[in-house]
Amino acid sequence: MATSSVNQLSSGTLDALNGVTATKKDDGSERFLKLLVTQMKNQDPLNPMDNAQVTSQIAQINTVTGIDKLNDTVKSLSSQMLSSQALQGAALVGRTVLMEGSRLNFDETGKSAGGFELTSAADSVKVEILSPAGRVLDTVDVGASSSGRNGFEWQAPAGTSTDGITFRVVAKSGSTALTATPLTTDLVKAVATGGDTLTLELLYGGSVPYTQIKAFS
Repeated sequence: MATSSVNQLSSGTLDALNGVTATKKDDGSERFLKLLVTQMKNQDPLNPMDNAQVTSQIAQINTVTGIDKLNDTVKSLSSQMLSSQALQGAALVGRTVLMEGSRLNFDETGKSAGGFELTSAADSVKVEILSPAGRVLDTVDVGASSSGRNGFEWQAPAGTSTDGITFRVVAKSGSTALTATPLTTDLVKAVATGGDTLTLELLYGGSVPYTQIKAFS
């Protein structure tokens, strides 16, 4: 009975496996099929593999092959999406972007614009303008502000060095201090792609991932 089972596997399943192997020369599953064929040829005649075992192993090989093909498809789609993002990002060159940060960047007239994001509405918001050493140079009284993004402007006095000037936001609701995330503006000089990331080259802030940009104008 064992010999009959071996013969059945050898003449039927092995031929089928060899046929599958021949059609998968460029497929990574070829080595798995060769191992399976070798295993079947050298199996114990008194305890041969049955068809269910063979079918199970072939199914596992097909699953691995399917995953490999899926990974290739995902990589291709990712590359296409990155190329599309690069084209869209090119349209941002020369535009102003908004992202997290407390640095103030100034135009040729000494004017700067910044922003902040509140988790809830505030009765009182003050923006403190800080020197590079952390000393308060001026305070902008924004007043009551709604939750979400808000903006402010500051004009540097004539003769003031604007290098390294930053700001911090003090927001309150009654006597309760609120969390305020500072937002800085910058100018996009160029876009670049590397790996699966689209990067913006900024005038003041260096290179930042596109995903860090909150808004642009």
